[in-house]
Amino acid sequence: RGDLQGPPGMLLPLHEPKVDPVRRWGLGDDPRGGRDLPLAPRVIPEAPPPDWIDLGLVKGQEHARRALEIAAAGGHHLLLIGPPGAGKSLLARCLPGILPPLSFEEALEVSRIHSVAGLLPPDRPLLRWRPFRAPHHTISYVGMVGGGHGIPVPGEISLAHHGVLFLDELPEFDRRVLEALRQPLEDRKITVVRAGVSVTFPASFMLVGAMNPCPCGHFGDALRPCRCRPHEIVQYRKKLSGPFLDRIDLFVHVPRLTKEELLGEGGGEPSEAVRKRVMEAREIQRRRFAGKLFVNAEMGPKEVRKFCVLSPQAKALLAKAIDRFALTGRGYVRTLKVARTIADLSGADTIEAEHVAEALQYRAFAEEGWP
Repeated sequence: RGDLQGPPGMLLPLHEPKVDPVRRWGLGDDPRGGRDLPLAPRVIPEAPPPDWIDLGLVKGQEHARRALEIAAAGGHHLLLIGPPGAGKSLLARCLPGILPPLSFEEALEVSRIHSVAGLLPPDRPLLRWRPFRAPHHTISYVGMVGGGHGIPVPGEISLAHHGVLFLDELPEFDRRVLEALRQPLEDRKITVVRAGVSVTFPASFMLVGAMNPCPCGHFGDALRPCRCRPHEIVQYRKKLSGPFLDRIDLFVHVPRLTKEELLGEGGGEPSEAVRKRVMEAREIQRRRFAGKLFVNAEMGPKEVRKFCVLSPQAKALLAKAIDRFALTGRGYVRTLKVARTIADLSGADTIEAEHVAEALQYRAFAEEGWP
């Protein structure tokens, strides 16, 4: 193969026309000897990073907190919509604290991607907690999906593999950058092609977006009137295309906190209690998929048909919702996946009507319109 040279953390073969630094090793193979590594289900213990924000510090927002738990349990994409100061960014930054640590095979995948990008800390050859990436809205197309001169390097969507990609002020991102996320949100991988080089990087991440309902941020606010003109609101919302929004699993309205909530002393459940339930739900999914998939959000058509079994009452409710909300095929499947996660959190084998009803709450927000 010839000598290897290049920047620290990156392998550059001199005599190969096509390079895939992730796929060449295989995500379950040892890059040094080509042997299969054991795909152990165990979780590597380590103290959580000290800069995590505890969910118990968040006041109010019970509906959003529940959506955060569902998203963490099933790996679902989430969009938080509300006025400035309602706590959207705070909620999103609490998400790492309720996610389980990386399993051994997940840690290998994440560590290899960061190594290829030259971002693996020298004192931590194996990353143990899920990455949380929060790029600024001025990020370029290449910075988001990967690329660059010579051998392509991973972008933010790959660096967030098995973790969270948080996009604050979502409509302020370049339209081309957001549209580039559509395929990775479905395929959970990205192929970057440059002259003579084709590289495929994993990109199985949770997308969490946060945005205001209008340019001034106060549309629908009972205390502060909206100052935007109707056409300004329309143009603002058009920055997010229908196909992009159709790939979001949970839409959550985050309202202004009341004075009672602001002045109250107590918060909600701490992250540790929520993380325990999330880990129990993920253990159910690990046994269900037997190592082939990690979370419900990764299910394909075959898995949805096999594992999303509806009770007669749930099927009748979903049939009404299809007509009521004009669900697309993708919206229908995503509702099933979210309902499967809600059922896992409650320990149920069959998806019941109450699980579908709760899943539809998060879907109806998008199908009916904005608040």
